[in-house]
Amino acid sequence: MKTTPLEKNHINLGAKMVSFAGYNMPLYYSSIKEEHHSVRNNAGLFDVSHMGEFIIEGSNSTELIQFISSNDISKISPGMSQYTVLPNENGGVVDDLIIYQLEEKKYMLVVNASNIEKDLAWIRKQNLKFGAKIYDISNKFSLLAVQGPNAIKMIQSLTTENLFSLNSFEHIYSNFAGHKDVIISRTGYTGSDGLEIYFDSKYSNDIWNSIINIENKNPILPIGLGARDTLRLEMGYCLYGNELDENISPINAGLEWIIKRDKKFINSNSFLKEINDGPKDKLIGFELIKRAIPRSNYSILNQNEESIGRVTSGIFSPSLEKGIGLGYVKATELKKNNKIKIDIRGKAEEALIVKLPFYKKY
Repeated sequence: MKTTPLEKNHINLGAKMVSFAGYNMPLYYSSIKEEHHSVRNNAGLFDVSHMGEFIIEGSNSTELIQFISSNDISKISPGMSQYTVLPNENGGVVDDLIIYQLEEKKYMLVVNASNIEKDLAWIRKQNLKFGAKIYDISNKFSLLAVQGPNAIKMIQSLTTENLFSLNSFEHIYSNFAGHKDVIISRTGYTGSDGLEIYFDSKYSNDIWNSIINIENKNPILPIGLGARDTLRLEMGYCLYGNELDENISPINAGLEWIIKRDKKFINSNSFLKEINDGPKDKLIGFELIKRAIPRSNYSILNQNEESIGRVTSGIFSPSLEKGIGLGYVKATELKKNNKIKIDIRGKAEEALIVKLPFYKKY
């Protein structure tokens, strides 16, 4: 099993360790509920160094990225980033990712840990037409996320840069916690504001300790994968392998906004046709009426208790204190009403289809 450079730190903090995407990762340190509320109300520190990072550079780097991604990279400039997907040739996606433009012809792609090898092989295959330079730096780079309403204020002391000046999806190179060439990005996967910090893995202990030891009335807590999932699900964010995969279209997942009509990319004609015709299945958010917890692959039923779809992700929401979930439902069923049922261990539990996100900050 793979490890991040901070594995010993997590174990020393008493984390419950689990296997995730081939890595030994912390599920929680105290409890998922406490860690969740720390991020919603104060700040939390995540080790997400299992994520993959690729550098693509050279004269044809922009052309390669335009061809392999559904969004339009020409809309950003150095110091900015963009959420997108890598479409495959079958109507699904190889992965979803964030692309950072570091310099005019230099990009960093941040991909899901479980897809590092697959993504790299796919991009290299497409690159045969372009000849860009591609480097896998996943084992050399670490990534920490500091998330929560007080996150930026609390780590501001570790750099001379004004972190509040960063807009969403902007990044800078900075000296941070005594180390040079650290990339600080105003991005995250929680919906609670904050930053993601990329740096050479040899600085991992120093930077982790600098953040976790910041003195404050309400300290920054270490946060595990459990709360990372409850936080992202309250926002309705897709998780690859659940809401997205090789056979699920991003249009089904409500990501039509990252499918650009005015550029050519892999399988673009098929995606545009799907947008025009409308998807057969649509991703919905739902809340259970009674206290119960939906789980992945539970059946979604209509009022006659006939199967009309499946749950892709489900939790008991710490913020809303009710069961919530995402799932795919036949588009024709959505025209009837907003009431559905979830088959929870043989019992049909009433639920309401709701507008995403579940959690609203204001």
